Amino acid sequence: MSSSKPPLPPIVSSKEWQNTLDEFVKKEKALTRAQDALNAERRRLPMRKIDKEYSFHAPSGEVNLLDLFEGRKQLIVYHFMFGPDWQAGCPGCSWVTDAMTHPAHFHARDTTLVLISRAPLDKLEHYRQRMQWTKPIPWYSSQGSDFNYDFGATDDNGEQHGVSVFLRDGDDIYQTYHTGDRGVEYLGSHWTYLDLTPYGRQEEWEDSPEGWPQTPTYEWQKRHDEYNT
Repeated sequence: MSSSKPPLPPIVSSKEWQNTLDEFVKKEKALTRAQDALNAERRRLPMRKIDKEYSFHAPSGEVNLLDLFEGRKQLIVYHFMFGPDWQAGCPGCSWVTDAMTHPAHFHARDTTLVLISRAPLDKLEHYRQRMQWTKPIPWYSSQGSDFNYDFGATDDNGEQHGVSVFLRDGDDIYQTYHTGDRGVEYLGSHWTYLDLTPYGRQEEWEDSPEGWPQTPTYEWQKRHDEYNT
């Protein structure tokens, strides 16, 4: 093994360090404002109606796409790479799932988050136990359905990761957004997931279309076991 030390950043005085940091934070804030503007543009994207019927395997039995909303207005689908013949889920998708927040925070914003893979349900449940994922995020099998193919999660090259966002108007379902590749690196907290939805975080500071649901900033946020109380 090499005994050489890893390289270190430059060492400067406290004053120079603070000045350099202050200038860098200005760039960070500019990037945050640019991301806010991009999120505002996403909330104004058009949507397409989904007329095709899809069936999924759940622990409770067969369900359809409308069932996945669980009665809520918005649905976020994480396309987890897990092929029918695979013995384990994708390591990268497992990283994303490790970082998923408690779903109660999404539910408080009328949004449901689910995982969907083509592997059979028993493999998904076994892998969930292996990964010790205890957060109640539903994981459905789309085996035997065209869902993965129609939404870019399976193609001629095999399984693909990604995120699809849907909005429900009564029983009518619309797709509002999709991203893949490094687009999923943005995800992590409940804020970044909600930013992908047409209604966003639903806070007053957001630049959203007229009539979008909004409440005072942070006021809606509670501990995940307090929303029902």
